[in-house]
Amino acid sequence: MGEEIDAVHFSAQDFANYQQHLQQENELLANWFAQGQFSAQAPKAGFELEVWLVDKNANPTPLNDSFLKRLDNHLMSPELSRFNIELNGKPEDLRGYALSRLQASLEKSWQHCTDVAASFNASLVMTGILPSVTDEQLVLKNMSNMKRYYALNKQVLAQRKGKPLQLDIVGHDHLTTQHHDVMLESATTSFQLHWQIPVKQSVRAYNASILASAATVAVAANSPFLFGKDLWDETRIPLFEQAVEVGGFNDAAFGPTRRVSFGSDYAKQSLMSVFQENIDHYPVLLPTSYKEKIHQLKYLRLHNGTIWRWNRPLIGFDETTKQPHVRIEHRVIPAGPTIVDGIANAAFYYGLANYLTQLASPPEHEIPFSTAKDNFYNAARSSLQANIKWLNGYTGKMKNLLTKQLLSNAEQGLQQMEIAFDDINYYLDIIRQRVESEQHGANWQRNYLKKQACNMQQLTAAYAEQQNTAKPVHTWSI
Repeated sequence: MGEEIDAVHFSAQDFANYQQHLQQENELLANWFAQGQFSAQAPKAGFELEVWLVDKNANPTPLNDSFLKRLDNHLMSPELSRFNIELNGKPEDLRGYALSRLQASLEKSWQHCTDVAASFNASLVMTGILPSVTDEQLVLKNMSNMKRYYALNKQVLAQRKGKPLQLDIVGHDHLTTQHHDVMLESATTSFQLHWQIPVKQSVRAYNASILASAATVAVAANSPFLFGKDLWDETRIPLFEQAVEVGGFNDAAFGPTRRVSFGSDYAKQSLMSVFQENIDHYPVLLPTSYKEKIHQLKYLRLHNGTIWRWNRPLIGFDETTKQPHVRIEHRVIPAGPTIVDGIANAAFYYGLANYLTQLASPPEHEIPFSTAKDNFYNAARSSLQANIKWLNGYTGKMKNLLTKQLLSNAEQGLQQMEIAFDDINYYLDIIRQRVESEQHGANWQRNYLKKQACNMQQLTAAYAEQQNTAKPVHTWSI
């Protein structure tokens, strides 16, 4: 969740002080990894769901501040724009009926949020990019009222030495635009999955999540349109990368290192290598100060929170034991189309990633990182029709790989986690039918627009109407 900070403007001394604290916490974390001083609790699942507030005409409406005050729930928070909020789920032990419990928890929160939105004559929509949002709406006056976001905007532009952010996405259509702020990022809304794992498995789990990303983004694609242009199947990916396009230190500020990226490599001996890369390659953006003790890693965790790898390692603390734990944040899946679709996406991710983690021979030894990266961007662009290179020399379409191998792999991975048989069958069958019909959210939006010859507001309204049925997207009519 986006934690507030205490200032927007910073001095050179603020940066120096922060860097000193960051280095101290980094050294402490390195000791924890070296000594294995992490929680031994069973694997857990959690999520963050980013959603849109829309008015009766299916246009985004900037009222998250008033909405959240009336909602009064500490598990909900504002996102970058006043159009968006974030719903956070309580972690669940990844066994038994964990997936059903996640769905029930999210449905309860969703219903409460829906009721509160209705009191403002508004409604909620979960989708990767809201079709009806316009370039003109993504401006600073619609930024959420948090110092964190204003400071982030200021520092990103400072890192870019005043150069505007350039958006240039080539898909079915070609979109170019430029912004003098980071508000383009707010057009991207995700269903971010968290996987808490024992530290001994963390390297394998992180690398498995990287490998699984092409498949998860392909089955979940739900962001074909931006500002009326038909672009990638999951346009969220290039949009987010270009919306906060900031590099590394000094001369590397416009080099190949990017704060939003697929990453630079697999983890090797320890996830500590990723946190070390954070210090070595990424300047501090938000040099706030904290009173908490060093063992809370407040400086390190905030710095890590301003580096948006599509798979990001996180350090947290168990509620009961207060021991540190490691978890993987899988950020590639868009929001929507429905809650059950989202939980099905989660089932597929946890199952496939766990299967890859448990293989006797690490799959990252066979699939080079550059290939995993190519797979990911090909899948974000063309989803089920993407060309993929996989284990055992497979080369072909993602749809065929899913049908012949990956769905079965995900099933096996969930069985290894002792997920309930009914949950495995129910949620993976949703993915299976979605793949067979090739009707994920992106294709439904495209086909509806083509058949109905409507505008983006009408498409958004039709999408929201189907979403409210709570039926999985592969069953939606056109």
